[in-house]
Amino acid sequence: MTAAAPTLDVVAIGNAIVDVLARSDDAFLAEHALTKGGMQLIDAETAESLYADMGAGKEISGGSAANTLAGLAAFGKKCAFIGQVNDDQLGAVFAHDVRALGIRYDTPAMQGDVPTARCLILVTPDAQRTMNTFLGASQFLPEAALDLDLIRSASILYLEGYLWDPEQPRAAMRAAIEAARGAGRKVAFTLSDNFVIDRHRADFIDLIDQGLIDILFSNEGEIQSLAEAGDFEKAVATIAAKVPVLVSTRSEKGAIAVVDGVRYEAFAAPVAEVIDTTGAGDLFAAGFLAGHLEGLEVDQCLKLGAAAAAEVISHWGARPEEDLKAIRAKTLG
Repeated sequence: MTAAAPTLDVVAIGNAIVDVLARSDDAFLAEHALTKGGMQLIDAETAESLYADMGAGKEISGGSAANTLAGLAAFGKKCAFIGQVNDDQLGAVFAHDVRALGIRYDTPAMQGDVPTARCLILVTPDAQRTMNTFLGASQFLPEAALDLDLIRSASILYLEGYLWDPEQPRAAMRAAIEAARGAGRKVAFTLSDNFVIDRHRADFIDLIDQGLIDILFSNEGEIQSLAEAGDFEKAVATIAAKVPVLVSTRSEKGAIAVVDGVRYEAFAAPVAEVIDTTGAGDLFAAGFLAGHLEGLEVDQCLKLGAAAAAEVISHWGARPEEDLKAIRAKTLG
């Protein structure tokens, strides 16, 4: 039986988070024992305390996979998001922001006293972002909330590694993978962060070894962590042999992709001034996937990813502000 033609480009499952961004300095990070450039999970009490100490903040809906969808939608792709918010003020903000981008979002809001997730992001003058995430309602996404027909209708299922940490979403994502693969769709997975890999390396390697991941996104540190290799090239060789498409970003050194054993490289796109690196990897994935969906050559997919990442690091926040279709035309000619 031939699978039905997809009606969506990408459906993503990820944390439904509202980002609160504020400027900071290294002294503030040291005072609060925060690891510069990293991401840590915090509880509700810590979130309230840190928020009280932060400078004036800017609230923007975020979440890694949702940011990637924002980029894909800006490239003109048809997308849907699955993620859990609470029926509270921030939950309403998140839902409004996602839908305003033209992204389908139907996950029912949960009731009760577990608030919508928020990520407190401190941006230092060197544009490094230090993220402090209270996962709140997002970590309680149940398998029952999945629309399996929606998942089967998309060309690509995109999964956020951060959401592999809590038990309920992990079970939901396993069910989503099964539905997508059963419909003949591709599964893309982003590793998200070293701490996630440290806790779930065996799971991720198992998914890869079973052939359940078609496109794997990582950065330089994450791919080395996954392969347990101190050398980037060794790590790439180890993992690329196991997945059809491996993409790894390297900040100012650009990015590489290994597709069916063939390696491609791209330079980082020029940017006048780096303001905030929040969302750089998310938007790189958006650009790469947009090109992939269009059947572009791999080097063009990398260039599109680099251009989208350059746009998002040129301003505050993890969602694109410029016209990505215009950037695509300028980048690819």
